[in-house]
Amino acid sequence: MKTLSMGEIYTADELDRQLNRYRAAAAEFEKLFGEKPSAFFCAPGRTEVGGNHTDHNLGCVLAAGVSLDIIAAVVPTDDGMITVKSEGFPTDTVDISDTAVRENEKNTSASLIRGMADGFAKNGHKVGGFRAYSTSEVLQGSGLSSSAAYEVLIGTILNGLYNGGSVSDVEVAKIAQYAENVHFGKPSGLMDQMASSVGGLITIDFADKDAPVINSVDFDFANSGHRLCIVDTKGSHADLTPEYAAIPPEMKSVAQHFGKTVLREITKEQVMENIAALRKECGDRAVLRALHFFDENERVAKQSAALEKGEFDSFLSLITESGDSSLAYLQNIFAAVNVREQGLTVALYLAKQVLAGEGACRVHGGGFAGTIQAFVPEHKLEAFRTEMDRVFGDGACHVLTIRNCGGTKVLF
Repeated sequence: MKTLSMGEIYTADELDRQLNRYRAAAAEFEKLFGEKPSAFFCAPGRTEVGGNHTDHNLGCVLAAGVSLDIIAAVVPTDDGMITVKSEGFPTDTVDISDTAVRENEKNTSASLIRGMADGFAKNGHKVGGFRAYSTSEVLQGSGLSSSAAYEVLIGTILNGLYNGGSVSDVEVAKIAQYAENVHFGKPSGLMDQMASSVGGLITIDFADKDAPVINSVDFDFANSGHRLCIVDTKGSHADLTPEYAAIPPEMKSVAQHFGKTVLREITKEQVMENIAALRKECGDRAVLRALHFFDENERVAKQSAALEKGEFDSFLSLITESGDSSLAYLQNIFAAVNVREQGLTVALYLAKQVLAGEGACRVHGGGFAGTIQAFVPEHKLEAFRTEMDRVFGDGACHVLTIRNCGGTKVLF
């Protein structure tokens, strides 16, 4: 875990606004708890640049921490209680002497707090109480993974207050995934938590799930002539968990035909050679999703290589390929149970109209509702933002920068 100054975390043009944001958080903390905070922590949202739905089958991803983050003003306590007041939400108070999974707590932020404390304790790390006030710019339901940022924030606080920052970013991410899977009750891979915890532009190879291989990608997006945009189509995620949750087991069913548990243990050639039998046994959608996995895995390596070589046009072509594969083969652009709502498909069409052969766009995150990602040439940025806001509402288009650090203690 890093300890960084504000100037090391935020860009120069954002620094004054962020300083005011931290001051406001400190003032709110004092108003709530009657004392001044003694420490500050933050964790970023993440963007999935490449590797759509590959991590849960131990594939490869290209991901990055982004400029939108969640911050917290904190003071440690000796009462064995974690109390977190998040702006706009009720206060959560969790007794960390009891870290057992609670069914009635699933799908709540309290379950994530308890899950992080549980994971730290199970891994042999120290756990203690604290009071915190947090405020977030990581958009909920945006594909920037607000839940992972929250988990990483709690883990970073426990790491900083009670473990001297000795717990690695990778381990914090694994504990965060445990909290989300077991305590919160949502199936997820490890990419969201890893990108938020580690930060920067990174590739992650999950072939060994206990020791994922993480490599930094040396590329400066700020000098690419393009801006990274996330468009929130304002689609509802209600009742979509079954759609999202169906993808991993469908992919795994193809691996199970060969006596394996995940697709990373077999090859695309095996699938192609046995495609007739697989169609009967697993169904066409499962086969197509498996083929997407293999192609997307290869694209991640090609994308990172293109960036390292400075071949940005090749990178953009690969982003387009990824988007086309998600639409046709992964099939996570809209839910078959609700064909009237296809905001992502509409957004992709509009984006391609504005981009007119330049830049690139694709689904972002889990899919079915939420957001698209676009790399927009700077000379088309205003036209792109205007069109997206016109159709999906003011503020739908968010222009982001890549953040070079993950979960961090902040010197303020």
